[in-house]
Amino acid sequence: MDNYKLHVGRLKPGPLNSITDVAGIQVGHCTLSKGSIQTGVTVVLPPSPNLFQFKIPAAVSVINGFGKSVGLIQIEELGQLETPIALTNTFSVSDVAKAQIRQTLVHNPECGRSLSTVNPLVLECNDGYLNDLHAFAINETHYIAAIKDAQVVFEQGAVGAGRGMTSFGVKGGIGSASRIIAIDNTKYTVGALVLANFGRSSQLLFRGNWIGKELEKAIERNKTTHELDQNEKGSIIIIIATDAPLESRQLKRLSKRSSAGLARTGSVYGHGSGDIAIAFSTAYTQTIDAQNQQSVPSFLHETVLDPLFEAVVESVEHAILNALWHATTVTGRDGHERIALRDVDLNWESILR
Repeated sequence: MDNYKLHVGRLKPGPLNSITDVAGIQVGHCTLSKGSIQTGVTVVLPPSPNLFQFKIPAAVSVINGFGKSVGLIQIEELGQLETPIALTNTFSVSDVAKAQIRQTLVHNPECGRSLSTVNPLVLECNDGYLNDLHAFAINETHYIAAIKDAQVVFEQGAVGAGRGMTSFGVKGGIGSASRIIAIDNTKYTVGALVLANFGRSSQLLFRGNWIGKELEKAIERNKTTHELDQNEKGSIIIIIATDAPLESRQLKRLSKRSSAGLARTGSVYGHGSGDIAIAFSTAYTQTIDAQNQQSVPSFLHETVLDPLFEAVVESVEHAILNALWHATTVTGRDGHERIALRDVDLNWESILR
């Protein structure tokens, strides 16, 4: 299995099969892993010299709203990103948001004075089964550490914000994938990054194969794993990036298609699942200065967007499976354990064929 290359769908992935195949994007992690503290921060950095001054076009879709994120309302209204996208656990949203504000002030000291206030963007999933949420372990230094760690090639699985996450009764976490498509002989890249913390074991679809029944039985044989197949308590955060020239309304259309990729893995967007998708384009920026408006590229016509939709669906499905595939077994709070999918006793030769 170590040499097996997981493939999903029919489209070609980018060189790294990662959201960072979209030029200029970087991803960083800060991972906390000690005893009952199994958590962290992950950041996605779009390419901009100063996101507060040169904003990135974006959109958000709330697939199921059981979540505690910060910053979504302004994205819905204005269609812009003005901070990096930060991911963490549910109880750490406010601390990371404060860190984002402080970091904006470092580079933009007139923010909140002669300039407008900044819209921090922090999204979360509940890692409380493995991580002691009551410890409030995340602080500003961990956000800064994740920013400093940002790079093109980054780790996936049980790292950063994904350290304590669970999907389908096994270890979840951070996953990423990309696809290359062509529209009118011009190539574009679509990349996805997910924080996967959703799904019951019996639901899992792996590349179209329902392995949930076998997975459920295999997990039951693992005596240290508990809380099996109760009501949905998890979430997923989906980040979509593209270099295609799209405006925020078109990006909203892309973000909506992420739900199709999510459904391909077996999700039913359960009652207690916060399923949120953000999409952004790196094709241009939008300046804060009304007197210094920048030119924007011609946007793609609505009738040619289908290849982008397909790329979103495939990259989201693949990113979720990568989160499961790269995760390692983690033991955390009160001895709770989530076994890695690859450590589960299943007929992988048949599944991966």
